[in-house]
Amino acid sequence: MDAPDPLTTWPDGSLLRPGLRLLIAGTIGRGRRPDQYYAGPGNRFWELLHASGLVGERLSPELAGRLPDLGVGLTDLVIERVQLGGREPEMVVHRRPFDDAVRAVAPQVVAFVSKTAASWYARGAGERLPRGYGELAWTVAGRPSFVLPGPSGANNGMPLALRLGMWTDLADFLDHLGPRSGASGEQGQLLLKVKPTSPDAPA
Repeated sequence: MDAPDPLTTWPDGSLLRPGLRLLIAGTIGRGRRPDQYYAGPGNRFWELLHASGLVGERLSPELAGRLPDLGVGLTDLVIERVQLGGREPEMVVHRRPFDDAVRAVAPQVVAFVSKTAASWYARGAGERLPRGYGELAWTVAGRPSFVLPGPSGANNGMPLALRLGMWTDLADFLDHLGPRSGASGEQGQLLLKVKPTSPDAPA
């Protein structure tokens, strides 16, 4: 994987393409990119993704490139700790580049991979913070949104069966929306052909 631009606020587009049924998003610091998605110790992401019925294959971080062919994309909302004018440091959510990426992909649903990720987006968008899991009352760039319980080892205090039930709710939600018309597994990687935000102007 190429080294990320430390100034970019754009989300990673390597696993995005137009026509996805589902875009799953976490958060990441500005100028960073994961070497592999959801590869940390104890992370149950790939198990939950398959057991819930969201994809028909049991994949792994090494096989993440298969996901767009199965209608699922992965990326992250970029957040950044900044200090302006001698004030206390604060977190900036680069929401607009994320929204532009969502518009380019136009998935049926955007699912945040944790309540933390959904809360950061809500702060950046001026929306109500999520209180629970499931379908959210607000959209992401006009797309229905959903929040999942986190799959990481840090969340292993929540029983796996309970988390799986909520991930299965997302699969049911997608099934209720019906099949995506005109989606093609043969489309290439998404290229984010949008004007970058100035490094000095938080989005």
